[in-house]
Amino acid sequence: MRYFYDTEFIEDGRTIELVSIGIVAEDGREYYAVSTDFDPSKANAWVREHVLSRLPNPGDSVWKSQTTIRGEVLAFLTSHKYGDPELWAWVGAYDHVLLAQLWGDMTTLPRAIPRYTRELKQYWEFAGKPPLPKSPDDTHDALIDARHNLEKFLICASALPLGQGNRVLR
Repeated sequence: MRYFYDTEFIEDGRTIELVSIGIVAEDGREYYAVSTDFDPSKANAWVREHVLSRLPNPGDSVWKSQTTIRGEVLAFLTSHKYGDPELWAWVGAYDHVLLAQLWGDMTTLPRAIPRYTRELKQYWEFAGKPPLPKSPDDTHDALIDARHNLEKFLICASALPLGQGNRVLR
């Protein structure tokens, strides 16, 4: 099962803190959470304006501890009826680090979670850079951006001149 995800975060060049995570499965299931564990005072002006200002009200049920997020993400990604998870993100290096850090260092990442995320921007380049849909107005909302990642993947998959033997499209 392919999962398209995005994270929003606070970073200072040395540390990175999860603000929110959105995941969209190719079968339509979705997951979204905002961490109660980040320190908003560490956010730079750009993150305050483009990310924190757009978060749901802190009383909303999507606000959760990282411990809760960790358990819910694991359950969402590893339900056996959906097969092995395949992770995709647009410029996803930081996203993968944040995902892995839900469990601590890389040695504590559950075996069922892939050790890498497939790079959607690179896939787009391989597909010949087909026109992509305009970024949503609510960009920098992790769930909105994850949905947009799925849209971009589908456009790229349809643009590639590859048949059923294409491992990526199986």
